Amino acid sequence: MMAVIQGTTEPGFEPVAEAFADAFSDRPTMGAALSVRVGGRRVVDLWGGIADERSGRPWAADTPTVVFSCTKGVMSVLVARLVEEGRLDYTAPVAQYWPEFAAAGKSRVTVAELLSHRAGLSALREPIEFEQLLDWDYMTDALARQRPLWEPGSGYAYHAITHGWLAGELVRRVTGKLPGAYLTELTGAITGDAWIGLPADESERVAHLQASPSQLEAGHQLLEAPSEWTGLAMTLGGALPAALVTPDGGFNDERLRAAQVPGAGGIATADALSAIWSSTVVETEGSRLLDDATLREARVLMSSGEPVFPTPGPWPRWGRGLQLDSEARRYLGTSSFGHDGAGGQVAFADRDAQLGFAFVTNWLEAGVDDRATRIVGALRRVLG
Repeated sequence: MMAVIQGTTEPGFEPVAEAFADAFSDRPTMGAALSVRVGGRRVVDLWGGIADERSGRPWAADTPTVVFSCTKGVMSVLVARLVEEGRLDYTAPVAQYWPEFAAAGKSRVTVAELLSHRAGLSALREPIEFEQLLDWDYMTDALARQRPLWEPGSGYAYHAITHGWLAGELVRRVTGKLPGAYLTELTGAITGDAWIGLPADESERVAHLQASPSQLEAGHQLLEAPSEWTGLAMTLGGALPAALVTPDGGFNDERLRAAQVPGAGGIATADALSAIWSSTVVETEGSRLLDDATLREARVLMSSGEPVFPTPGPWPRWGRGLQLDSEARRYLGTSSFGHDGAGGQVAFADRDAQLGFAFVTNWLEAGVDDRATRIVGALRRVLG
């Protein structure tokens, strides 16, 4: 059965809508949404498929879903805003704002290195349980105390889950607010449909996540990776399933969705994400989050090439927390920046096109997943 696609597409953007519809092929229980803004204005706003395969609930215009590591991109925008306001400095030591972080040889780690996966804290040395994952103070204290897994600054390895507590504690130290509260404060005028720490009264709207066979196989392979730290970066020991979700566990667990897990636990609609990214390059819904000078600082290349722990290429590229265009994640081009997320989520901005983009889905795939890539390719051709 073909998915029912709803929403609007401005003239000229029909190829983007066609690529979105094609993403549902052979995925009968998939749900997804796509939002594209140009110059702050919606030009594509589409949704379709199934939000919850257990009940058959259809995806609606306001269906949010877990956006996984797209949350890291949003966190990096929050940090960039604090840099713009003079409350953080990318070149300053993290310990200037978070004194306990200096322990175990980390006194010279800079904010920029922390954001770009170079702090040596991609996993915890001691495995943790699910309940500890939900405890903000436990997680940030553990990371502050830990001896790095490699010499900080000498290389990078993806901080799949820990990145959120590291960036988030910086936000908390300078604002006095947990990142979810600061996100709401900063983006409330732009959108009300993005959260780190889901309010209880919003839980019924959220899509139910499904792990495809490729996602389950990727989880299995992760546990057999050449370096144990690669698997621990995702699971933290016993806290998370390797595939990130089970029918009722992992990021399908309401307790996790309600917690502050800003490395992967953000929840948003596609429209909210595209609005946030749009507002980094152009006034959107009456607000602009970052100025051009801050964007130049945030996009300085920090990490690329082969990581500390061997993983197959191609490899991503990161600025100061922002994911840049690369062979591993193709955006519009060199003026694009954003962050993708596990299972197929993609959200980014493009400075030259004054664009904000978000594709989100509850059907999680790994390996050769070209759904968003094909949509972005169609958008690139439309924009010329």
